[in-house]
Amino acid sequence: MTDKLSKEQRSANMRAVRGRNTAPEMRVRQLAHALGHRFRLHRSELAGRPDLAFPSQRKAIFVHGCFWHGHRGCKRSRAPSSNVAFWQTKLAKNAERDARQLAALKASGWRALVVWECELKNEARLKARLRRFLG
Repeated sequence: MTDKLSKEQRSANMRAVRGRNTAPEMRVRQLAHALGHRFRLHRSELAGRPDLAFPSQRKAIFVHGCFWHGHRGCKRSRAPSSNVAFWQTKLAKNAERDARQLAALKASGWRALVVWECELKNEARLKARLRRFLG
């Protein structure tokens, strides 16, 4: 399968993807807030700069896009069919970085939860998961 967009158009699309304040992240924030929890955003002093940090509980939440973070078994995480070598390397490095950051956060005494973009489909299940994690 070939890309329907030109190389320049695809590059512009990928460059436009935000790293912060994404729609999935905003939804997780709304759910956490609705459950009565208050949090800090993107704390740079914490490993991995979690999307939501709950300092009093020493807990953090990362909201990962299935494509960018290589969610195994998810249909949204398929690598593009063009420039395959680049994307395999890029996505593998993202996954390695995520693992290192989670380990560093855990080593500093924090607990972390990863919420995948595809998990937002079932809001009731996600809400229950957040409730269990945040206590």
